[in-house]
Order: sequence, then C-alpha cells, then structure tokens
Amino acid sequence: MALNKFQIAQRIAKELQDGFYVNLGIGIPTLVANYIPEGMNVVLQSENGLLGMGPFPIEGDEDADLINAGKQTITTLPGSSIFDSAMSFGMIRSGKINLTVLGAMEVSEKGDIANWKIPGKMVKGMGGAMDLVASAKNIIVAMMHTSPSGESKLLETCSLPLTGTRCVKKIVTDLAVIEITLTGFKLIERAPGVTADEIKSKTKANLIVEGNIPEIEI
Repeated sequence: MALNKFQIAQRIAKELQDGFYVNLGIGIPTLVANYIPEGMNVVLQSENGLLGMGPFPIEGDEDADLINAGKQTITTLPGSSIFDSAMSFGMIRSGKINLTVLGAMEVSEKGDIANWKIPGKMVKGMGGAMDLVASAKNIIVAMMHTSPSGESKLLETCSLPLTGTRCVKKIVTDLAVIEITLTGFKLIERAPGVTADEIKSKTKANLIVEGNIPEIEI
C-alpha cells in the first residue's frame, strides 16, 4: 500500500537527530514539523526569517502574522527568534543547516534535483531552494514516485531545469526509501505490500536491490 503524504513526513522525521537545525521546504516537507520525536531537540528554520518553528496551528488559532516560506500559518516555540531574510540566508549559505527536506518534480540517479520550474509555466520565483541545495550538509527529498500521469520522477537524467547537482542524499516517496549512491539509486525500504519489482518498474533508471528489502515502519 502506497504511503500518503503524512506517512512520508513521518518516515522522514526518523532521519532527524538531536541538535539538528532543519529547513523544511514547501509541500510535504512542511508536515515533518508535526512528527518530531518527543524529547528530541530540533530547531526548524524558515528562510523568510525564523528559528524555532513549531507544528501547524490548530484550526481557529492561526496568527496571520506568523507564516513560513510557503505562506502557511505556523506556530513558534519558546525561545524562537524572528529576523530578516538576509540573516536567514546568511545562516543557510554559511552551512549552519544540518538537514534540508525538499519536494521535487524530478531527481536523477546522480542526486541532481529539479524542483523550481516547468518551462512554459509561470512561477513566482526560485525561492530559497538553490541556496539550500548549494549549502546544506544533507538533503532529503519528499515526493511522489510518479507524476499524476504515471511517469517516473526518478530518472537517469532530469529533463527539467536543475535546482542543484549531485546534492540529494536520500529520497522518500509514497513507494520507497531510496539512497543516492556512487552507482545510482539504491532501494533501502519499501512501502508495506509494495514489491521491489513494482518499484523498479516505476523508476526510470537503474535501481539497485540487494537482499531482502524491509518494509517502511511508521
């Protein structure tokens, strides 16, 4: 059974470590804020100028002045800090972020990522993604394995304009957890009830499968 977006976020939350400074991209990545393991000290950073972002607010308790980079209303935690975007990008560019979680339209077997533009379609801008992929120590992509039309989003080479090259370390999709290795995509975990053969058939690149692949535990 394929994972839903909340389960993808839950699985990514297992990659967090105590003391990490983490940036969550727009879309599925923002949901990771709701699944930080209890007792773990993780500081969430938003590139529009915030350290100490909390989970999404309860409906009715939203504060329109508190938003993340995707313009979603958020909460702050005790000790949080608000500052201008210049200081925020200074943190990013100086390598202070331990982990970045991003959405993507395509990822290549070399770890290239395309997530900001589809030619011919209007976009508001590239946002902070290019700074994040150039500066973050570890990048995990949260995405659906295929497009709505069924085309694989995991490719030998990205066809869309790149955001960054050789930067993605791991991908969590609705079907699998995949690591980027020197020899390409490597299957680490599979969604419950989904076979390695099915994942291979929906991956438009070589997929390394070694031994018995465990199911994702949420």
